[in-house]
Amino acid sequence: MNKKISEKDKEDWENFLNNKKKTSTKKPIKKKNLRILKKNKQDWENFLNSREKIPNKDFAYKKNIRHERIKKIDLHGYTIEEANNAIEQFILKCFDENITKIIVITGKGLRSKNIENPYLSKDLSILKYSVPEFIENNISLINVIIEIIDAKIEDGGSGAFYVYLKNKNKFNN
Repeated sequence: MNKKISEKDKEDWENFLNNKKKTSTKKPIKKKNLRILKKNKQDWENFLNSREKIPNKDFAYKKNIRHERIKKIDLHGYTIEEANNAIEQFILKCFDENITKIIVITGKGLRSKNIENPYLSKDLSILKYSVPEFIENNISLINVIIEIIDAKIEDGGSGAFYVYLKNKNKFNN
């Protein structure tokens, strides 16, 4: 369907384009708004010409953030007494080194030989339960600890827990 455009159609189209009024969809700027625009422009030019720098808020906040420092201790194969001594020394050493988080791996106690002994408590003879209880009952340790929580799956799940330590630099006895 190739139709040729007639000369009259071309002429009408040209007249339409020449006579078309330019319509603006924007509202006209009021004098008051024009003053504000000029003031904003002047403020911006003054700022660009000055040597004053805008402070970086992100950097200012980051100065107060304590970067996470993590250490791990694995207590697999330890007896209860060995584990308690090791964890006490380790926590105090980490506090002195300003470590923020300790991952304590105790294991789940599934292969513990203490389960077979009827004279021992089933739960407290397993490191998974006895080590956190030892920490919570030890005043010298609990004073340097913020909290003790269960570990995420990737860090050992139910066979591990986290110990978050206080900041040594801000510590008050």
